[in-house]
Amino acid sequence: MKKFIRGFGYAFNGLAHAAKTQLNFRVHLVAALVAVYAGYALHIATGEWLWIGFCIALVLMAELLNTALEFLTNLVSPEWNKTAGHVKDMGAAAVLVAALFALLTGAVIFVPKIMLLIHAA
Repeated sequence: MKKFIRGFGYAFNGLAHAAKTQLNFRVHLVAALVAVYAGYALHIATGEWLWIGFCIALVLMAELLNTALEFLTNLVSPEWNKTAGHVKDMGAAAVLVAALFALLTGAVIFVPKIMLLIHAA
């Protein structure tokens, strides 16, 4: 049981390190807070909350995995290496795909509600 509980400590250490050292992770956290605030303000439905939550988790996980991949690549290949560069680029591409999916999902959920507010005013 101690190992299990200790594992949560390691996970929280990873989150804290990412938040302290990674600008992109902080940007994604701010975007997540904006999405949560917008969802609250626009009274989105339960199903829409699930999609927003899924997108937030997907983007943050992709960013954490990309950061871990970059750290590992730097450890294994500290000098410039073309293949190491491709590894880092593909990790960044994974974050881009997740972020674009989140952006599209957010647009589908929020734009119609914002348009209703604009036309109602």
